Amino acid sequence: MEVSVRDVGGLAQKQVGTKLMQAAFGQSGPLRDPEADTAEEDGLMHLFIGAMGSYKNPHSHRNVPMEDAGEAIEIVTLASHLLRIVDARRLKQNEGEADEA
Repeated sequence: MEVSVRDVGGLAQKQVGTKLMQAAFGQSGPLRDPEADTAEEDGLMHLFIGAMGSYKNPHSHRNVPMEDAGEAIEIVTLASHLLRIVDARRLKQNEGEADEA
């Protein structure tokens, strides 16, 4: 998810984790939908920030045992949903570029 957000958002390699999500989906972020309701876009930003902080960060910094296969499936499902949102933003960007051409 981190790699896709950075790639689609055109953000620097040095931006990682929760700060990357804030840069990508914050008020002037490249993945923010300016046509969407502000509260909804803020919520989406916080969802991405929370996913990074709760699921990616602990596993990046220490060995976190994952003993419940159901929980692992749920985490992967959440990541898949968030990646779908990033992919939709990529498509929207590409449509905008095609309209400009």
